[in-house]
Amino acid sequence: MGFEGLTYTVITFGCQMNKHDSEHVGGMLEALGALPVDAIKEADIVVYMTCCVREAADERLFGQVASMKNVPLREGSPLAKRIVALGGCIGQRDGEQIFSRLKNVSVVFGTHNLSSLPGLISSVLEDGSHHAEVKESSEAFPTDLPSTRETPWAAWLPITIGCDNFCSYCIVPYVRGREKSRPLDDIVKEAQSLVDDGVVEITLLGQNVNSYGRDLYGRPRFADVLDAVASSGVKRLRFATSHPKDLTDEVIGKFAALPALMPALHLPVQSGSDRILHAMNRRYTSDHYLQLIERLRASRPDIALSTDVIVGFPGETEEDFQATYDLIEKIGFHQVFSFIYSRRAHTPAAEMPDDTPRPVIQNRFDRLVSLVERQAEELNQADVGSLVDVLIEGASKKDKTRLVGKTPKHQTVHAPVPEGTSIENLRGTIEPIRIEKAGPWYLSGSLSSS
Repeated sequence: MGFEGLTYTVITFGCQMNKHDSEHVGGMLEALGALPVDAIKEADIVVYMTCCVREAADERLFGQVASMKNVPLREGSPLAKRIVALGGCIGQRDGEQIFSRLKNVSVVFGTHNLSSLPGLISSVLEDGSHHAEVKESSEAFPTDLPSTRETPWAAWLPITIGCDNFCSYCIVPYVRGREKSRPLDDIVKEAQSLVDDGVVEITLLGQNVNSYGRDLYGRPRFADVLDAVASSGVKRLRFATSHPKDLTDEVIGKFAALPALMPALHLPVQSGSDRILHAMNRRYTSDHYLQLIERLRASRPDIALSTDVIVGFPGETEEDFQATYDLIEKIGFHQVFSFIYSRRAHTPAAEMPDDTPRPVIQNRFDRLVSLVERQAEELNQADVGSLVDVLIEGASKKDKTRLVGKTPKHQTVHAPVPEGTSIENLRGTIEPIRIEKAGPWYLSGSLSSS
């Protein structure tokens, strides 16, 4: 089985776990001879890694795939018809049903069988038919597959897969399966291998990293993971995502104890109303969340916080929304990912009655967005005049004469590329930048030698 002479592209929707899975897809295809390209029109094989957490992701995916029928194959392609493969969470959820809705899809695979993709594509090449394989669970942790990292200096490192929380609005446990932790020794071995390969920043991944190890060791051992990976010598360490109910003082203390652990945390709150949090099955209260924030800021005063908020959950009243608004206003987040509730079939919340008019929900959403934008700009303004170490990612997509990178607090920074300096020589390096200007979602400044 070989794919020599074929080109491919991977289009990824959704979370970091999907992005990591996409790197494995690229690794498998390239190991068999396929060549990566950026544009669909240049690709013989197009792989979609999908997300079904929100309805908008479904609609966007189905619209993109359907429109591909009008994109001709590249000149010189050895295929008579482009191979379109659909994996990830929608593949897991819908399986073979996808073929009836999207006639130009020829391969479907799920979240538990990434390794099946090359064989499924080979079957299509042999008989021109449709092929699907969706397994109900994973037999092994998908870490031994070939991988092509998006950048040589940054890497995702999954420590768990699946989720045991069953929040009432969330479909993830049904498409990703129950939580499974990866042995600590395997994590440490991969972390060291990444650092030896030149990786500067590692992001630990899991649907809920805070509960890591409960299934293997009888108790959560995420703090041990942080200690062990930090000892690899990696310069920057991050993790996503955390569930507030499992965030311990031991983990919070690592923000003060480990220099490599960056002062940034994504801690989804979803709502500031205890009544709504209970209906969501989040298993914490707004007061518990506020106490976590206090302890985090005591441990690391400069920590930058981000969160997720759902507006318009079934039965949400104006009083419930105001509790969310007040909580966000009180805490002050560098970034808030706010979403209007999206009903997902087969989840408990999908059966909850709700008669709130859509314009009312939209008004609440808009009010929250305005607050978040105002707070984010105020927090970023506090960094103007400071000298910040920035991990340079490359040139700005909008202006190739400007570089873009990330601060320890995960803020996006833009700066002019110094005259006579190659952007290629800066990629993956950590450089001091003097911050001169700030907006809600960015900082800008100039490279500094002191």
